[in-house]
Amino acid sequence: MTLRATKVDLLKSKNAREHHTSEFDIPNLTVRRGQVFTLKIDFNRSLTENDRAMLQFTTGSQPVPKNGTMNLVDMNLTSNLTKQWSTNVQLSNTNEYLVTVNSPANAIVGKYALSVITGKGIVYMPEDSPIYILCNPWCEDDEVYMPNEDERKEYVLKDTGYIYVGSASRISARPWNFGQHEIDVLDCCMHLLDRSGLKSAARRDPVILSRKLSALVNSNDDQGVLSGNWSGNYSAGTSPTTWTGSSTILQKYYKTKKPVLFGQCWVFSGVLTTVLRCLGIPARSVTNFASAHDTEENLNVDIYLNDKGEKLDDWTSDSVWNFHVWNEVWMKRPDLPSGYDGWQALDSTPQEPSQGVFQCGPCSVTAIKNGDVYLPYDAKFIFAEVNADRVHWMVREKDGQEDISLIKEEKSCIGKCISTKALNKNMKQDITSQYKHKEGSPEERKAVQTACSYLKSDACLVFAAPPTAPPAGIKLQITGNKELLPGNPMSLNILIENESDDAKTVNVIVGCQLQTYTGKVIAKLASITQIVEVAGKQAHGMEEECDMDLYMKSVILVDDELIIMVNVISETMETNEKNSESMVISFTYPAITVEMPETGKINEDFTCTFTFKNTLHIPLEKCELHVEGLGIFKLEKFDQGDIRPGGIFRSKIICAPKKTGEKKIVAELISKQIKGISAEKMITITN
Repeated sequence: MTLRATKVDLLKSKNAREHHTSEFDIPNLTVRRGQVFTLKIDFNRSLTENDRAMLQFTTGSQPVPKNGTMNLVDMNLTSNLTKQWSTNVQLSNTNEYLVTVNSPANAIVGKYALSVITGKGIVYMPEDSPIYILCNPWCEDDEVYMPNEDERKEYVLKDTGYIYVGSASRISARPWNFGQHEIDVLDCCMHLLDRSGLKSAARRDPVILSRKLSALVNSNDDQGVLSGNWSGNYSAGTSPTTWTGSSTILQKYYKTKKPVLFGQCWVFSGVLTTVLRCLGIPARSVTNFASAHDTEENLNVDIYLNDKGEKLDDWTSDSVWNFHVWNEVWMKRPDLPSGYDGWQALDSTPQEPSQGVFQCGPCSVTAIKNGDVYLPYDAKFIFAEVNADRVHWMVREKDGQEDISLIKEEKSCIGKCISTKALNKNMKQDITSQYKHKEGSPEERKAVQTACSYLKSDACLVFAAPPTAPPAGIKLQITGNKELLPGNPMSLNILIENESDDAKTVNVIVGCQLQTYTGKVIAKLASITQIVEVAGKQAHGMEEECDMDLYMKSVILVDDELIIMVNVISETMETNEKNSESMVISFTYPAITVEMPETGKINEDFTCTFTFKNTLHIPLEKCELHVEGLGIFKLEKFDQGDIRPGGIFRSKIICAPKKTGEKKIVAELISKQIKGISAEKMITITN
């Protein structure tokens, strides 16, 4: 009797449990490469030693054996498992066999069609094919192997977390639902790989894979997932501040095959974290505060101010962002010299093209710390983000021409409080020491000197020397609240301290501007010039107040999280010495409260209540509440209308949990006056 397969059971529950893929909301078998999985195959008769049965695993549109897209695996009673495609066959019952399959640790990541071939033209294909094969951080032979189980749970399996935003003086945790296991997310990731144009060998390699994904998450070159927009006007799509997670974005992209509107850096990072974790590459979102955007690769970020203390946007393409969010991926780097394995910086926010494409990384974090900026990929750009010097210049009109004079050089103001979510804790971890040595230390100066030797400009070489102490002169200090409730007046206290023995006549210039987190100027708020006399070893104080009307009329026109930048410049008349200080004032908002039980049971409804009281002195117009709970309910939007001062709203949602485990509900409130109040609440769902 001719041998035929009659049934294949992919044993999805067993395999998913062993491969840590049970959480995927997908009917297909999903396994990780380099690790055995088991099939149960029924034949029309018992196997004999003379039978030649084979399993065929194919991926791609034109599979061939030579590049690993077609894999024929002998399935006989004497076969043994190896580290390549191989099987072990055991009789389970009459005509029923348990077949253990191993894939190589560098197998192509993708969807595989399975066929059972028992003779020429005798092929059986299971109806529930294809099989999805992912990277495997649990496999020592996979280049993404991560030895610590707690880290694997956090950086591969965890589907919620935080992305840190704000400023170095006021860091805020934005709850984020990564949602890598949600419906259609894995299929979306596979779709991205299929349209990536990567050759089959590249789809084995996490270095090349992750670099390509950093390009595919933005839409600049390839109609990728997200379209970036920093204009302040998002009427054509969704404001970046309103997203609560990645899965909604990826689901929409998969459905429409068109870029989703709109993203900014934390959204790009959140989506890239989701895609990487989904494909089995350990990843996390990382925030760099006071992040330099150095377009000239000279380790200088030049800031030009006019004689009113106002930043001149048109004078330079360099900028300092209050914060910038990128990613880190964990992998070996066999393409680099030894010593550069581990965390690699990766960035999908379209800032500067790399090799003609808006992509960035992966770049060894160790290489950044040591100044080894000759190593791929994009080490020069990332090194500058955390290590550039900021140089302030004053631009004045003199005799009909623009006169430029140096105000101040700052060598330790860039790359502050580099932050990510702590392992196993809902709190922030500062990882600045992984990116740079202590500011001013011999190791840090050596890293800067090393980096300078590979950069285009020789100008930065002078900054490798230890800074010399400036002569005694005028010292500036800005005090006052670094947080501001919208609708309240802004108060400033400026202290002008004369550190010398001689009296000084000082021209003090104070400029206040409304800016986005990227440093883009939205509006001029106030400019004050005052000449003060300061005796030797004495100080003079200035108090200024800015009415709320000056900034609120601009705040309501822009759908961005905004800050107020205060620049103070001093000019000493006697010596023509200049100095400057700046301060970021962030907006702070009333809180949303989330009420629900601490525990729940699967398929048993519970109520979640969201309450908000407007404690501001101004009405909030066009309020919207966005809420999402992975494994409980999809993204919901509530239109709350206008909320007067002292007004309260309550919204309730009936929750029906579909998955067990610790689940997070995230809420986000937006209005014309406030952008992105976040709240969260955890619940544990049991059977």
